[in-house]
Amino acid sequence: MRKLITGLLCMSMILVSTGCAVRSSSENENDPGIRIISTSAALCVILEKLDLDLVGVPETAFQLPERYKDVTKVGLPMTPDLEIVKALNPTDVLTPNSLQYDLKPQYESIGVPSTFVNLMSLEGMFKSIEGLGKKYNRVPQAAALIEEYNRFMEDYHKKIEGKEKPRVLILMGLPGTYMVATEKSYVGSLVRLAGGVNVFDSEEALLSVNTEALLQKDPDIILRTAHAMPEIVMESFEKEFKENDIWKHFRAVQEGKVYNLSHEMFGMSANLNYTEGLNYLQEILYEQE
Repeated sequence: MRKLITGLLCMSMILVSTGCAVRSSSENENDPGIRIISTSAALCVILEKLDLDLVGVPETAFQLPERYKDVTKVGLPMTPDLEIVKALNPTDVLTPNSLQYDLKPQYESIGVPSTFVNLMSLEGMFKSIEGLGKKYNRVPQAAALIEEYNRFMEDYHKKIEGKEKPRVLILMGLPGTYMVATEKSYVGSLVRLAGGVNVFDSEEALLSVNTEALLQKDPDIILRTAHAMPEIVMESFEKEFKENDIWKHFRAVQEGKVYNLSHEMFGMSANLNYTEGLNYLQEILYEQE
């Protein structure tokens, strides 16, 4: 009888232990009850580095971390499916603050809490990472990312110190058109950190400017990137620069100082690919040296 009771107790302990070890992919191990949705691929990468699970991720052409491969898709970043979002019963929906004006009223209409994360610049992104670390008890993970950034920038500034700063025109392409990206955009903030001087100064991230006004700025270098549909946008840029006669009058065009940037590194939202982006800009901006 004692052997039987002992055996049953052991089996019970094994079952309890096994049950405790099982958790759904939507639960945060150290934060039961927290259900986070991310509507941005860049945010998903950050949240994975902060060791946070998600219950919802965006439909995106960007590759998401393996950790989130089976997580429910909530629609496109700019137009998330509100029915799916609400059905997931999130405790927080994380979205880039560039979409706050459009999406905040929609989240409020379905009664879900939301946080709009500053991804407009590297400085803003790391400030947001610090805040998310505190909010979700991930301070060490956030501190590690921030320390890595500070070390990189310290070394990077030494590399470009004393170099002549080129004047740069940044064109952000959209299907059917393009706009000028200022320092207030993410790509503009990278160019500034790389030592480039933006030929347009504005409080707006993107400006609509005619080509005559662009020509008057006489940039040393022209950078072109895409907000969406990069293949179509880059083809449009090639056609525009070939068929619009005014571009041949730009000194940067005459000297072959026109460069296409990857939308994955130089898109609208700050991301953890900044090291690759800044190293690439260093090669472009100081190629003559």
